[in-house]
Amino acid sequence: MEDRQSLVSRIREGDCAVLKRDDVFKAVPVLRRRKIIFEKQWFYLDNAIGHVYGTTFEVTGGGNLQPKQEAEETNKETKEAGTDNRNIVDDGKSQKLTHDDIKALKDKGIKGQEIVQQLIENSTTFRDKTEFAQDKYIKKKKKKYEALITIVKPSTRILSTMYYAREPGKINHLRYDTLAQMLTLGNIRAGNKMIVMETCAGLVLGAVMERMGGYGSIIQMYPGGGPVRAATSCFGFPKVFFDNLHEFPLSKVDSLLSGTFSTETLPSEPEDNVLAEEESNGLTDEKQTSLQETEEESTTEAAMEINRTEEQETMDINAEGVEHKENKEKENKENVREKQRKQWERRKKLLETAALLREKNADGLIVASKFHPTPLLLALLEFVAPSRPFVVYCQYKEPLLECYTKLRERGGVVNLKLSETWLRSYQVLPDRSHPKLTMSGGGGYLLSGITVVLDKGKSDSSNLEALKMEEPSSKRCKVQDLHC
Repeated sequence: MEDRQSLVSRIREGDCAVLKRDDVFKAVPVLRRRKIIFEKQWFYLDNAIGHVYGTTFEVTGGGNLQPKQEAEETNKETKEAGTDNRNIVDDGKSQKLTHDDIKALKDKGIKGQEIVQQLIENSTTFRDKTEFAQDKYIKKKKKKYEALITIVKPSTRILSTMYYAREPGKINHLRYDTLAQMLTLGNIRAGNKMIVMETCAGLVLGAVMERMGGYGSIIQMYPGGGPVRAATSCFGFPKVFFDNLHEFPLSKVDSLLSGTFSTETLPSEPEDNVLAEEESNGLTDEKQTSLQETEEESTTEAAMEINRTEEQETMDINAEGVEHKENKEKENKENVREKQRKQWERRKKLLETAALLREKNADGLIVASKFHPTPLLLALLEFVAPSRPFVVYCQYKEPLLECYTKLRERGGVVNLKLSETWLRSYQVLPDRSHPKLTMSGGGGYLLSGITVVLDKGKSDSSNLEALKMEEPSSKRCKVQDLHC
């Protein structure tokens, strides 16, 4: 058990890892002799293979990574501090080391920590700064001269933070705290049968797969020609996780609900077609070879009379041409066979997914797309069992308000809530804890609720009572006369 855990937590070739430097993240595959460029640094991940995730490395000469050795950060210079910074003048003359001196130190191969120490020693104003100013100065110089990189294991929190900081448009500006609220409100757990409709590069799908842990089934609804799973591949899930992952196109939802979704387009098994093609191709090959033999005999008889050397040359050329044709035909057969097999498997999976949706017993629904949520939600709720949660994310509030109104009119849902998560980061340090100056303006809006059995009779009577309460007395009499 211990060996298995050690293997899981260590960096292996072929894994997908996340590079971290301060608050910047980048997902990369772990491959040997592959040049990685991250935060103006280039290096190779060869030396990182075999180390534990979470190890901090230092970039040395030649792009090699070396594990950082823990050293005492406190030194004698930092203990001497001034009372305030009022007498410090920023005239650019406080540092004795020039740019050429620092470049020469780098060329000699001196580590960043030693360069920072020399900068402190050659600064005339460092001892006059307050203790807080000294810490800030050291942190700034370390960030500039120390090439430290931490390799961490990908997770929902790390990848959502990375995407929101680097490419928020690809995930519809879905903030990591909003994603956490979606997983909680959707009651995502192992053994569930979930329906996920998202256009967030596969980030929401990967978060659901991570929470379920490979147990249960997930049906991904996708627009266009196929699902996009760029972020899902960054999680590095094992193949077992994808065994219970199904996909179904949104263009087929209406035909599935109306009962016109048919299986007539499903071809027979590819082996029968391939065998038939092989037989027909075999007959044509025999005919071609027989024709070629007769032609070769006629040409050889004519060539025997002229010169035997010319006969051998023509025979070699013909043999090469026949071999080239045979190789091309074999490649074409294999390509057709592979294409038919993939097409047959795709259609078979589509039928299996349609059968799962026809059961209409999904345990939850997650929607996070760039499309208008109202038609999507009203169509996909038909596949969700009663007393199950659903969550809809949208970057803007107005589409969810319209969706909220439609659901109240339709019925079949309870506990409808439209919410917005507010997030603010804090700096927590001794004697200087405060909210950070920069914060996120908004993380989107969530519409959540629980499905119930839709009773048409009760819904009609409730609509009639609501109509009576809203309409004036003169119109109530007309409505009563119509229904009598």
